[in-house]
Amino acid sequence: MIKTTLKKVLRSPITVTSTASKRLSFLIEQHQNTERVAGIRLGVKKRGCSGLSYTMDYITDIPEDLKKVVKDEVVVCDNDVKVFVEIRAILNIVGTTMDYIETDLKSEFVFINPLSKGSCGCGESFQT
Repeated sequence: MIKTTLKKVLRSPITVTSTASKRLSFLIEQHQNTERVAGIRLGVKKRGCSGLSYTMDYITDIPEDLKKVVKDEVVVCDNDVKVFVEIRAILNIVGTTMDYIETDLKSEFVFINPLSKGSCGCGESFQT
């Protein structure tokens, strides 16, 4: 009998660039005055022309918030910023890179998602 061993390789569901991590760190620091923030929760929601839209929320150290993220994947970025990825969102965002851009006209988080098959004209939503 031949015994085979499967090696499980774990990868983060998303990659957060250093620019995005710095911006998240700044936003968390600004929010710390009102609540103790444990990290940011990233998910997707059915919305928009193409079907799905990214969501981002603060997760605080209060028990109700920490209960929400028990099953989430945790990605620890630069500056020890924690991004909690909703378990139900992983299939739609695995392999995604999260970045932050600033131009003369706008500043925003952008998501480079290899699973995206299209997005609406305004960029509000995407489909996989």
